[in-house]
Amino acid sequence: MSPCPHPTRRMTRRSLLTGLAATLPVLATPLWAGQVIDLEWADLIPDGGGTAMSRLRDLGVVQHGDISSIPEQDTSVAVTDAYNGKTVRLPGYVVPLDYGADGVTSFILVPYVGACIHVPPPPPNQLVFVNSPTPYAVAGLFAPVIVTGEFGAAATGTELAEIGYSLTAEKIEPFD
Repeated sequence: MSPCPHPTRRMTRRSLLTGLAATLPVLATPLWAGQVIDLEWADLIPDGGGTAMSRLRDLGVVQHGDISSIPEQDTSVAVTDAYNGKTVRLPGYVVPLDYGADGVTSFILVPYVGACIHVPPPPPNQLVFVNSPTPYAVAGLFAPVIVTGEFGAAATGTELAEIGYSLTAEKIEPFD
């Protein structure tokens, strides 16, 4: 009687190393690879956006000197929770909030150039608060980027605007 009941199934050093080598490509791939949802800004409006997106862009071109009173941000809009806890990728423009010599660590991701600087700011469901554990070297004010990370509906207020969403950045890249 042999000490191993199934000698043909015995784990050898070679089979162990071969098995580990076969799993390395899987282990080297980020866990969220293949599971990223590519979002568009209209996806953040619960009814799908429709003509609301073109009206938002038109609001963004109002210059500070062209108005007699400062219009208020429309905060009565709804946000969607359809992407809560999911890894998403969303393009937009950077409005820096917290930055240092190494780059920006928190910013507002906005759908068009000029949002939050020209008044009124877009509604909260068109603003995303991005927090990055690693500073991102911004190419300039309103640099176009694409951000990948964990997304969620989360009301946040800044001196620039009320924000409806948050995104913890795992990856920030320039966007063309």
